[in-house]
Amino acid sequence: QLQLVESGGGLVQPGGSLRLACEASGSTLNNYIISWFRQAPGKEREGVSCITTIRSITNFADSVRGRFTISRDNAKNTVYLQMNNLKPEDTATYYCAAEGPVFSYLCNYSQQYRYWGQGTQVTVSS
Repeated sequence: QLQLVESGGGLVQPGGSLRLACEASGSTLNNYIISWFRQAPGKEREGVSCITTIRSITNFADSVRGRFTISRDNAKNTVYLQMNNLKPEDTATYYCAAEGPVFSYLCNYSQQYRYWGQGTQVTVSS
């Protein structure tokens, strides 16, 4: 059974950076499509970024494209979300989610994700 644990959240000033980590146990993460979602109080959950299992193709929401990157470290069984030039509107609880094992060039935020982490809080404020 795949288990996911997020870390790396915190309080940062506008324009700052954070790197979130999604560490897996129980299975090999590189066989799973991984997405990062976020949810702010009173708002719908939003897909932020995802990464495929074949060639690690990445997708980003328009709101974060050019500021966020997603990557895999297979040796650490971890997926990272690097967040640069953070804005107050990025404030939310961030969750990683996984689906698989699957071998795919595609990922999206509306597909089923059976495995979820507990979330990590990101607050962007001066």
